[in-house]
Amino acid sequence: MNTRLLLITLLCLANVTFADTTPNYATMPVLHPGTEKRHESFNEISKKGEAQLVFLGDSITHGWDGAKGKAVWEKYWAPLKAANFGIGGDRTEHVLWRLEHGNFDGLKPKAIVLMIGTNNTGHQGRPQKELNGAVYQCSAQQTADGVKAILGKLKAKCPKAKILLLAIFPRGANNADKFRQQNEATNAIIKGFADNKTVFFMDVNAKFLQPDGTLSKEIMPDLLHPNEKGYEIWAEAIQAKVKQLLK
Repeated sequence: MNTRLLLITLLCLANVTFADTTPNYATMPVLHPGTEKRHESFNEISKKGEAQLVFLGDSITHGWDGAKGKAVWEKYWAPLKAANFGIGGDRTEHVLWRLEHGNFDGLKPKAIVLMIGTNNTGHQGRPQKELNGAVYQCSAQQTADGVKAILGKLKAKCPKAKILLLAIFPRGANNADKFRQQNEATNAIIKGFADNKTVFFMDVNAKFLQPDGTLSKEIMPDLLHPNEKGYEIWAEAIQAKVKQLLK
């Protein structure tokens, strides 16, 4: 092999190695530090095998248990034997870890409502303890890859369940917000995961927004998490579809 050919080969190998080692954190299961107790409570619910409807996600889902969402939960979802598997701060990789460590083991729900990914967007640029201090980065495509991996695990664990995949909710004051733009880019990808047999995609984001795309603080005071009015809007928007999937 001549010197020039050897150099080209080495450069090609270097490029392959670089591509193969670039991390996609969104698909790498990892424990979310400090959430062990809540995680274990989900495992206990799973072992009982009673929940017919499960909400899975991050703090926005977790909020159904809080002061802003609880009354709405009791009105809409508690009568349907629902369980809330939301954990504040979770990203796709945290949900993947949970699914590998007992969540849904023993459950045979009829329907699962999944919304995840806004923290994959919003945590960028921050060092993460569970990543040994590495600065977190995650593109729209990588987040979508994480969502796809979650869907795969849910299908494997609950093959008879219908999954309602929700578009990541809007965030930021308006359409100029860079995090909102990335979430919308992720939504454009994950809507393609719906087969309308097992996975159904639903985008209710317009329900939260003004006609010009403005997100009102009367619905999401911090421009990210719904208040009681926001949870009511959410519940009303998906209620009919959820009941359809439960049949």
